[in-house]
Amino acid sequence: MGIKTDEDKGRMVAELLYNSFSTTGILGRTDMPEDLIPSGVQRGSVEHLLFLTLTVSIDYQRDAVALWRSSSQNFEGPATRYLFNPKSLHEQSAQQITTDMQINKLSKKPKKDAYIWRTVGVTFFKKWEGDPRNFLESCNCDSLTILDHLKNDNHVYNKRLVPDYPYLRGPKIGSLWLRMLRDNAGIRKLKNLDKVPIPVDIHVARATLTTGVIRGKIRSHLHDLFEDIRTAWAESVKGLNAEDRPMIALDVDEPLWHLSKYGCTFRDKETGVCPVSGQCEARDFCVKGKIAIEKSFLDLDT
Repeated sequence: MGIKTDEDKGRMVAELLYNSFSTTGILGRTDMPEDLIPSGVQRGSVEHLLFLTLTVSIDYQRDAVALWRSSSQNFEGPATRYLFNPKSLHEQSAQQITTDMQINKLSKKPKKDAYIWRTVGVTFFKKWEGDPRNFLESCNCDSLTILDHLKNDNHVYNKRLVPDYPYLRGPKIGSLWLRMLRDNAGIRKLKNLDKVPIPVDIHVARATLTTGVIRGKIRSHLHDLFEDIRTAWAESVKGLNAEDRPMIALDVDEPLWHLSKYGCTFRDKETGVCPVSGQCEARDFCVKGKIAIEKSFLDLDT
C-alpha cells in the first residue's frame, strides 16, 4: 500500500498547532528544553550562543529535557564551566573533557560526545575567534550557506579530513540549531529560513503520523520517512501566516514536538486509543490504527 501525504490536512494541523502553541500551549505546555538559560547568562550573548551550539551538537538519541538540564548544571559548575569556552576546549586534553562531561550526566556516550563537543568548540576557536556570530556573518547570515558550510567544511587531522562540525552538520541538528538561533538567541537577520527543512526526530515523525498528515501501510526504518515528512510540512505551511509573516516549516517544529512528547507518546500502538485525547488540541485529527515505533523501526497501518 505504501504511504500518502495529505497536505490539506497538514495545512489545518499546522494552523491549529501553531495558534495553540502561541497562546494556551499544546497539552498545557509552551516550554521547550532549550529555553533553559544558565544563571547569569544574557539571552543572545556569546555565552548563550555557545551554550546552545555545543549542547545541541550532542542532541541525538537523548531525552532532551535531561540533556539541557545537565548542560545548564555544567555551565553553572565552577569545575566544568570551561567546557563552554572554545579556547579552554582547545587547551584541555581530550581525556579530561571526556571525564568532565560525565559530570551531571552531560554525556551519554562519553568518548563520542566528548569528540563531538571538543571538535565543534575547537573549530569555533581556531576559525571564528570563539564566537559563533563570526561564522554566521561569514555566511552572510544566509541559512542555506550556513547549512552548506556545516555539512562540507573539514580540517586535516592525522593526515585525514575530518568534519569541522560533527553532528551539528546533520539534517536534524543543523536545522534545529538555526531554529534555536532565531527563537532562543533572538537572531532575527537569518535569511532563507523558509528553505530550511523541519528538523525531524522521533517526536516530529510520530506527530506527523498520528495526525494523519502521512498515513498508509508500511514496515520500515523510521528514517526512511524523514524526507517525506520534511516535504509534507514544507508544503503544508504554504499560504499560512505566523502572526505578521508567512509561516515556515520551522514554525511547526515545537508544536509537533509537544504534541508527541506530551500526547501521542501515550497512545496505544496497536489501536490508536489515546488516554489524553480529551485534553489534546489535535484530537479531531488523530487517526486510528497501528503506529508502532520500536528502536527506530516503524510498523504503520493507518
